[in-house]
Amino acid sequence: MTSGQRLRQIANALNASTLLGLLLAWCARTDVRTGPRGLLVATGWRWRLPFAQAFTVGNVVLFRAEAPEALSNPVLLSHEERHSSQYAWCCGLPFLPLYFIAAGWSQLRTGNPGSANFFERLAGLEAGGYVDMPTRETDQHRTDQHHTDQRRTGKRRRDKRRTGNPAHDGIEA
Repeated sequence: MTSGQRLRQIANALNASTLLGLLLAWCARTDVRTGPRGLLVATGWRWRLPFAQAFTVGNVVLFRAEAPEALSNPVLLSHEERHSSQYAWCCGLPFLPLYFIAAGWSQLRTGNPGSANFFERLAGLEAGGYVDMPTRETDQHRTDQHHTDQRRTGKRRRDKRRTGNPAHDGIEA
């Protein structure tokens, strides 16, 4: 374990976030074992929420999968490890409301709780199973710009279907 990983482990123990993670793991009756890089891996999460394959509380990574499958996914484990570091940087439990605010903001902007979520972006969207979706604001801006361009030029896109009326179809008689 590196000194940074040891420091994160100590910080998350002192800020009580790892304790909360262990309490959740115990309440959900998961199997907890020592994982790589100072993490604790809890497997067999069966509660309905959250919907994710895995989530992190302090230094505890809770997986829906059983141990062999969970530990054989290093990409997802690295993503969750970054969340563990985020707990340490946020002094523990304040991470939770900050994360939920970021998820709500992302949901409003993209229709997805991860795509515009600051914490998920820092942890790696694809590694966490998220898709980088465009913001609704950007899509709306494109639509508004298209309508502005139409008004400015006085041109509108014509439907490609023929109506049978030469005047409407742009056919000269």
